[in-house]
Amino acid sequence: MNEDIPPGSSFVHSEKPFRFHRGGELPGVTLAYETWGELNAAGDNAVMILTGLSPSAHAASHPGDPSDGWWEPMIGPGKPLDSDRLFVICINSLGSCKGSTGAASINPETDAAWRLDFPELTVEDIAAGASLVLRHLGIEQLLAVVGPSLGGMSCLAWLQQNPKGARHFLTISSAAAAEPFAIAIRSLQRECIVRDPAFLDGQYSDDEWPETGMMLARKLGMMSYRSPQEWAKRFARLPQARYRHRRFGMDFAIESYLEAAAVKFVRGFDPCCYLYLSRLMDLFDAGEGFDSLEAAVAPIELQSALVIGVKTDILWPLHQQAELAEAFSANGIATEFKPLNSIQGHDSFLVDYDRFRPTVGDYFKTIK
Repeated sequence: MNEDIPPGSSFVHSEKPFRFHRGGELPGVTLAYETWGELNAAGDNAVMILTGLSPSAHAASHPGDPSDGWWEPMIGPGKPLDSDRLFVICINSLGSCKGSTGAASINPETDAAWRLDFPELTVEDIAAGASLVLRHLGIEQLLAVVGPSLGGMSCLAWLQQNPKGARHFLTISSAAAAEPFAIAIRSLQRECIVRDPAFLDGQYSDDEWPETGMMLARKLGMMSYRSPQEWAKRFARLPQARYRHRRFGMDFAIESYLEAAAVKFVRGFDPCCYLYLSRLMDLFDAGEGFDSLEAAVAPIELQSALVIGVKTDILWPLHQQAELAEAFSANGIATEFKPLNSIQGHDSFLVDYDRFRPTVGDYFKTIK
């Protein structure tokens, strides 16, 4: 098992059976979360963040864990998600290996990790898990839900499950369903992992880890998370000097960049958890069973929505955010669609803070 749980996490342990959207159940689940700020007396200042594929609940530093979080510039006193005014909650997705129950967790009947015996996981299950945390905290309605990437899908599924659950919605570089290019990329990532001889149909060990598969999957991921424009400007055709040159590879700076990203990730995330979380993005379709996306989101009673996209995002292209914004607007929700000129592609929300801080901060100053 490879679980890396931030020391400042809190936990909700549900001992009731958790039934999965596509069938199967667990006798109980655990959800990890972290918070910033205080819930006010009216209980109406709570903001829930649901994450992308790999982040933990540690989105920003706090007294329980002073280390920088994955969204450090965005959360805290005086920051866009101002913890002097807001009660911010970030929840680690059900299915992850960062404190919440997932394929790396122990099956109490076998005393071994669930691995491929874990039930089929969906975005709807992540949303249902988030509701367990909110009930534990006694929150009846959120001021806002915030979701970048997969988190945007999870928030959308949560709103479909809880149409009156939030007054505002901020979705960043996300979509109502994956397109063929994104599905193809993730399919190849999963194939890299399961075809690694060390994967052993999910029975790998800490000593025999599918490192090659995980590294290749991460490299493919990085190629889709960033943009060709950024790499042309940042790396051009510069040679690399960080790693030993090898035949048919590792000659250019872009290659050493991908290698470093893969080395950093390979032992930081459980392979089976990666497979499950990758697959659920392909399975999700908010409009499934409806005549249109507009009809699918019609029951949701938001006061406003801010839909942010990035022009260089090849994984979740801009027209998908425009589609979301149009669906909300068609249902009478005050919606702003904000396409940003960031050069860093899908990952812009994690690095281009000069654009994201004012955009998000201005939105949160206007909502109540």
